[in-house]
Amino acid sequence: MTGDQIFLFALFGIAFVFFVWGRIRYDLVAFTALLVAVVAGHVAPEAAFAGFGHPAVVIIALVLIVSRGLVNSGAVERIARIVVDAERPMPVHIAVMAFVGAALSAVINNVAALALLMPLDLEAAAKAKRSASLTLMPLSFATILGGMITLIGTPPNIVIAQYRERALGEPFSMFDFAPVGLAVSVVGIAFVALAGWRLIPAHERAVPVKADEDAGLYVAEARVKDGSKSSGKKVHELYPLANDNDIAIIGLIRRGKRRPGFSRNETLAKGDFLVLEGDPKSIEAFMGAADLDFSGSEKHAGGVAGPSLILVEAIVPDNSRIVGRSAMDMRLQYRHGITLLGVSRSGRRFRDRVRNLTIQPGDVLLLLGPEERIGDIAQWLNVLPLAEGRTQLLQRGKATMAIAAFAAAIAAAVLGFVSLDIALGLVVVSYVLMGLLNGTEVYEAVDWRVIVLLGSLIPLGFALEDSGGTKLIAETIVANTYGAPAWVVLAVLMVITMTLSDFLNNVATTLIAAPIGVGVANAFGVNPDPFLIGVAVAASCAFLTPIGHKNNTIIMGPGGYRFGDYWRMGIFLELIVLVIAIPVILLVWPL
Repeated sequence: MTGDQIFLFALFGIAFVFFVWGRIRYDLVAFTALLVAVVAGHVAPEAAFAGFGHPAVVIIALVLIVSRGLVNSGAVERIARIVVDAERPMPVHIAVMAFVGAALSAVINNVAALALLMPLDLEAAAKAKRSASLTLMPLSFATILGGMITLIGTPPNIVIAQYRERALGEPFSMFDFAPVGLAVSVVGIAFVALAGWRLIPAHERAVPVKADEDAGLYVAEARVKDGSKSSGKKVHELYPLANDNDIAIIGLIRRGKRRPGFSRNETLAKGDFLVLEGDPKSIEAFMGAADLDFSGSEKHAGGVAGPSLILVEAIVPDNSRIVGRSAMDMRLQYRHGITLLGVSRSGRRFRDRVRNLTIQPGDVLLLLGPEERIGDIAQWLNVLPLAEGRTQLLQRGKATMAIAAFAAAIAAAVLGFVSLDIALGLVVVSYVLMGLLNGTEVYEAVDWRVIVLLGSLIPLGFALEDSGGTKLIAETIVANTYGAPAWVVLAVLMVITMTLSDFLNNVATTLIAAPIGVGVANAFGVNPDPFLIGVAVAASCAFLTPIGHKNNTIIMGPGGYRFGDYWRMGIFLELIVLVIAIPVILLVWPL
């Protein structure tokens, strides 16, 4: 073993200890390790930051941004709405949620897919009066499985594809992962739906899911727009939809005047306003489902390039400019382009129009407007925005255009007209031009910790490979499996990769395991592709701990899970992945 190899092995070993310890952010650990290697002369200074321009880094960042744009357009919501039905039997509910989660993870980032579906799963659990712990872990595992289906579904696939280009001259294409990913996903989903959820510890099942009874409810107004599907319906016909979205319809406004009572038998017409009571997310969701608009929406319209709008909750202090006045008095909509959508006042309901309501100290306002302007107006009004009180207003009218732009980009990349990173970059530009994303969201959508981790580890991985370190590991694996069939060696490599991925970031695991896989294949004189695909699958299979994959970490709190709960279902799922993946890999990618 050379001095370079000893140094780099020691550096990686120390970094991995810090990764598992978890007390210091993994991006800081990786960046520090890179700087140490540069100072010690094991990474050339001119190559130190080359990893940040690596196509894998760029593609991962762009996938996250595109995922945000698709969510903002309401395109993903169209699919998600069909999955919440509290009346379904548990296995059916889990199977439907898992299928949708896996399908979404194949086309958007799997973290984004879970973030979208988790609130729906919690809502279904609350309505069915069951513990969310029974369904959140199967949903998380399903989104991880679904990410294996395409190139853009999960970072390990992107890293493997780009490494293949470096090692063999050509990257994997968009759907090269699909045969193995589909097989593993189908069998894995069947397992979690039929048997896996039953392995969750019994003490977790007793924890009921309760709605937050203290959440502030707002009285808001929603307008029946021209061509709305709610037009011509009686008010009471919208009650089931309102109930599904946790909204109460408490009145009707016609020609500027509040109708008596709840007006349940009134037929809705263009220009009517429904008076709603609920929390901001529920109000926004109901308006989308009922095809309703908000007061003053025409002032925010901008065609294809209309602005990205948000809802902001803000508390009114004693010295606020709006105390004792109404939104109409302040001319918020006309002068500032901001709509007072709702008001919360200790659970009280109002007879006055929201825009005519005299605001009092202690009220909580639900303000709607362009993100870049609403903060300045809140400051001018001297109201206090709540840190967590921000809700993105979906631009559902642009969903078709968003889907078309994304599909066209993927088709162009698959057909070889442009590279995937350029295609995704064009999608991001189109989403900005459509108004689905603003400048702030483009940067907020990216998990910069992963970008720094990946950008820092790529040069270190190249250095380890150039020093012969990965070849040494590969030779050790070959020596210890001498005489065994190649598929046994593939299984050993996948088990090692899975184990590392359960405790380390899957990107870091992939960067280390990919060159080892190629080295093992070269030592046996066989096709390296099955070993690269095997590494990609195994690196994604972090089912034993809450720290191996971000999705498992996200569900830990809402599901009430303990560190040791994951392996109970995860160990069987990892065994199933090995049993299914290895023969399919060898069938599709012969040795």
